[in-house]
Amino acid sequence: MKPGARHRAREAALQMLYQWELGGGELDASLDTYLELHASPDLIAAPPLAAFATSLVRGVVTHGPEIDALIAEQAEHWRLARMAVTDRIILRLAVYEFLHAGDTPRPVVIDEAVELAKTFSGDEAGGFVNGVLDGIRRRLDSRP
Repeated sequence: MKPGARHRAREAALQMLYQWELGGGELDASLDTYLELHASPDLIAAPPLAAFATSLVRGVVTHGPEIDALIAEQAEHWRLARMAVTDRIILRLAVYEFLHAGDTPRPVVIDEAVELAKTFSGDEAGGFVNGVLDGIRRRLDSRP
């Protein structure tokens, strides 16, 4: 899968998680609704792209407590509930990739997350996301 395609899949995963988090309900129903009504044509036309996006979403949901613990530990003075929804989801996606989808180097995952933050969040979100993820990356890299 081309790097640009993976970025589009990450954008879709962000949007799916946003829809699920705000709408509540069953994850599968939320994914189906997104893919049916909101997915870009290139996502629909490329099954590997859609599969990557949905695997990120399912991974974030499955490993949520583990991911949130790492974020909460690194994001001093910021409770997860007080973070902007978009920033929280971007952090979760990146930390999931750090821990469970190791085919992308961690610095690339951070760059992708910062780009998502710049596109979908506020002016200062890129720096916030970069700082939190770099701290988590350093902590994970120092583990034996």
